[in-house]
Amino acid sequence: MTVADRVALHGLRARGHHGVFAHERAEGQPFVVDLVLHLDTRAAAADDDLAQTVHYGVVAEEAVAVVEGEPVDLIETLAERIAAQCLRHSPVQQVEVTVHKPDAPITVPFDDVTITITRSRG
Repeated sequence: MTVADRVALHGLRARGHHGVFAHERAEGQPFVVDLVLHLDTRAAAADDDLAQTVHYGVVAEEAVAVVEGEPVDLIETLAERIAAQCLRHSPVQQVEVTVHKPDAPITVPFDDVTITITRSRG
């Protein structure tokens, strides 16, 4: 069965020290995270019960903590860590994570660099 319900968080902002260059690790830079959590919300809606869904405020805090946490070279690794954290919430069956690196060290004009991954439970 495909889970059709989605809880989305857009534009979570945090400063991280991720990247392959020494100045990225030393100085840090802003990162922006978008999440789409796939889960079945019918029971929560029927009972009007937060305990039967995912607490998006907690998920937001956890995603920001991952960005602010242990540095990694690749935004692919950062996205993977955020996805794993989201899937620790039992109602979440699948998550789509987009990590934006708007200040990436690129020598030509650009708007944004992103990676988007989708991970599922099990």
